[in-house]
Amino acid sequence: MKEFDYSLDFQAIDFRQQPELYQIGRGEQGVLLVEPYKSEILPYWKFKNPDIARQSADKIYSLFAQYKAEDDFVGMDMARKFLQMGYTRSRRYANHKSGRKYASGSKTVLPREEDPIKAQSARIFYEKWQLAKTDPVYVRLAVRHRDQCERPEIAATKSPGVSQGVEA
Repeated sequence: MKEFDYSLDFQAIDFRQQPELYQIGRGEQGVLLVEPYKSEILPYWKFKNPDIARQSADKIYSLFAQYKAEDDFVGMDMARKFLQMGYTRSRRYANHKSGRKYASGSKTVLPREEDPIKAQSARIFYEKWQLAKTDPVYVRLAVRHRDQCERPEIAATKSPGVSQGVEA
């Protein structure tokens, strides 16, 4: 699986207008960078308790369905990433009340403090994430996107919006 391309000028690219520049990446990579989707989905992303998580996951999944109806793969993938992130962040807080997995300044894992409320929020997001990532249309469009936009010979020709690292 190809890594997400962080070299793009995310402030200058509208991925709805240029979906060929989007890369799926791994997991949640780029979830807070890809516009206009980030701005459309982020306001609904919440997991404080199960009621809020359910409203959030339902809304984000409805955006997934809307993007699907519009044949907008990038939108579908971004909604999938937000659902996945709802799960992973809820799970992090379910395992560690502070949200910090590691002791400050070290790689020592802090002891688990199970929070059943956040664990329930995580389960809610997990269910919606699984529905999104296994949706047959999503799976088909992901394969198509990788074939058409993420092959090495395609990526080499995608230069608009790529940061060249040259100072003016």
